[in-house]
Amino acid sequence: MNSANAAAEDMLVIGNVADFDKRTGNLLERIVFNHRMLFIVLCLIVTAGLAWQIRHVSINANFDKVIPTSHPYIQNYFANRDNLASLGNTVRLVVENPGGDIYNPEFLALTRKINDDLFLTNGVDRSWMRSIWMASVRWTEVTEEGFRGGTVMPDDYDGSAGSIEALKRNLRSAGLVGDLVGSDQRSIMIVLPILATDSNTGAPLDYGVLGHRLEELRAKYETVGQGPPVKIHIVGFAKLTGDLIDGLHLVMLFFMVSALITALIILAYTHCLRSTLLVVACSAVSVVWQLGIVSALGYALDPYSILVPFLIFAIGVSHAAQKMNGIMKDIGLGTHRYIAARYTFRRLFMAGLTALLADAVGFAVLMIIDVPVIKDLAVTASIGVAVLIITNLLLLPVLLSYVGVGARAARRSLQYEAKQNGLLLRGLEALTQRNWARWTVIGAILLTMGGLWGASHLKIGDLDAGAPELRADSRYNQDVGYINDHFRLSGDQFVVMVKTPAGGCERYETLKEVERLSWALQQVPGVLGTTSLADNVRRTIAGLNEGNPKWLTISRNPMLVGGAVNWTLADNPEVADTACSLIPVIAYLADHKSDTLEQVLSVVERFARDHGTPTLHVLPAAGSAGIEAVTNIVVRESILKMYAAVYGAVALLCFIAFRSWRAVFVALIPLVMTSILSKALMVFLGIGLKVSTLPVIALGVGIGVDYSLYLLSVQLMHQRAGMSLQQAYRHALQFTGKVVALVGVTLAAGAVTWAWSPIKFQADMGILLAFMFLWNMVGALVLIPALSHFLFREQPRPQLVRSVRARRKFRTRVSHV
Repeated sequence: MNSANAAAEDMLVIGNVADFDKRTGNLLERIVFNHRMLFIVLCLIVTAGLAWQIRHVSINANFDKVIPTSHPYIQNYFANRDNLASLGNTVRLVVENPGGDIYNPEFLALTRKINDDLFLTNGVDRSWMRSIWMASVRWTEVTEEGFRGGTVMPDDYDGSAGSIEALKRNLRSAGLVGDLVGSDQRSIMIVLPILATDSNTGAPLDYGVLGHRLEELRAKYETVGQGPPVKIHIVGFAKLTGDLIDGLHLVMLFFMVSALITALIILAYTHCLRSTLLVVACSAVSVVWQLGIVSALGYALDPYSILVPFLIFAIGVSHAAQKMNGIMKDIGLGTHRYIAARYTFRRLFMAGLTALLADAVGFAVLMIIDVPVIKDLAVTASIGVAVLIITNLLLLPVLLSYVGVGARAARRSLQYEAKQNGLLLRGLEALTQRNWARWTVIGAILLTMGGLWGASHLKIGDLDAGAPELRADSRYNQDVGYINDHFRLSGDQFVVMVKTPAGGCERYETLKEVERLSWALQQVPGVLGTTSLADNVRRTIAGLNEGNPKWLTISRNPMLVGGAVNWTLADNPEVADTACSLIPVIAYLADHKSDTLEQVLSVVERFARDHGTPTLHVLPAAGSAGIEAVTNIVVRESILKMYAAVYGAVALLCFIAFRSWRAVFVALIPLVMTSILSKALMVFLGIGLKVSTLPVIALGVGIGVDYSLYLLSVQLMHQRAGMSLQQAYRHALQFTGKVVALVGVTLAAGAVTWAWSPIKFQADMGILLAFMFLWNMVGALVLIPALSHFLFREQPRPQLVRSVRARRKFRTRVSHV
């Protein structure tokens, strides 16, 4: 800040470029402004190249990227993934006959066509696909002659009454009512395990394309004239992601609306069209650069990182508006636009650079969160912030040195400032006085305490059934509701892997422990039921003994147990692996709310501690619910580390900029309050803390520090020059404070438009961002003067006092002369 002080003293009003010494300023200033046309041409070339590169940007998601891949529990899943293909990323498609039951020949023929179409759909793991039309789905029954079985769908099915009766018997024998057939027998489910890669190209599977394919199937078979009227319900991660990707195309519309609102508000403030267009254009160029670089590095946008371009644009507008305002003031005083641009660069470059570094830290600390999609977001966002250093701190002042600001707009700004002794300005200045400062700090403490109480109720993970990323009345959530109401086994599966040496699944001790684990899980509220190899073995043993219920147990006879296991695996190969060393125990949950997942995982971990042996390992977790439970753990463990890192780094940057621990304290307090109140707002809105919301909480810290840095940099510069706190804060309000308020309102107005998005995730994030933009602005304007009163000394430093007195004596002598 010392260089800023020195520069401030030398910034004279110079109306002619010829009277300005271009050798002044630091090295960066001289390189950029003394060769400004070359700099603009280089920026144009880079912009054109990166704009061309944007055509390769893709919007996609990957199942593996939204889970904490390095967590030990997820490593358990990856180690056994090949044997759990149907218990990870799956889509469930249900065909409903609203006019009757499933035993309608035309309806069955239609479901067969749908099954065949899905079987040939790119991205479906056909070997693990399940439905009543698949040969791998079999029935078994006990007769006086022993076991009898076969495929659920009769081999000679022809739609006749006899074959339909045979199908009814097979479904009862297989126990598939409530599983692959609705409990009311009016719908049929088709389970589609999804591959991670495209089988044709080897590239990551495009969930947007898969989602469109599923919607095409839905439209094709729900259309009147293709057979009996049917309704198709589709749920699963891939379908949800496809819906989100479709909704993300609306982001462009909201982005354009936000940019338009931003331009209109800034134009209303400046009354200068050309400078307003430059502010918006430079911020848009930063987005072009960011997307182009991201595309060149091979990254793809996803439902989580789609917010990043908007955030980069918002940060860019914040810094650009400050530069434009500074240049406008100097031009209004009579300074030439070229010299005004250099003056503004000198005053605000270090504050802007520090703020952008703080923003970068806010993004970079997201790397702490052990989820690949968030790490990718951190990288892409950090690239965007780095780009802003060039486009908004360097390019914009250079462009304004050519274009300038309209003379009428500049004069109007000074006239408005001269009259600006209104109630709001006097009220903010009053906050530097002890009485008002005391009550402001007390009010902030009380508000923070209330926020802490509200934030203490914040839950980790989802708070509602279905997909909280979408609205409750969305087609996807309606499909979730139908399937949960009509099928006994839910899609929220928590899978525990019981690992033994090869052949261990035939041992009595192993099966007994599996049975005990199933029983322990069944006692947890929210668990609808469980299934495992032990359940199948018990039924098989009873079947081998004439179906006598007394034999419905795990026998100690090795030969009997071994025969039952082999028989079970022949009909249901998914209940254990081929080496007979992995037994998945599946718990079907009523929902995937955070409380339910936490209780289930707690029971599994306790069981693993109490019953694990060197030859028997109880390993969580697989299945959609199991993976989400682990993700919640990672989020809970990351939040404190993330806050410590972001606040520690921001505090260090502020200390480097201000060289004062008091200034650091003043800058950080509004940010801490924003973080606390944001969590309380999430509780009020019914938003859980999860992978999709955690980044926004972290980003609010980095973005919010911009306001404090710009205000404090000017305030401290004048205080160190000998002004009182009230005078220094008045100058800060006039020079940067007005723009802080303008930017806060502008960005909040742009973000709040997202509240009308059909995707609830975007709407929630829009509300949170709007709140953060506004509260960071209000917190900076209100708390900085109040805290400064208690933390900053009013007396200027002795050497500065002497310099001020010397200047006064000099002026007095000149006046006498």
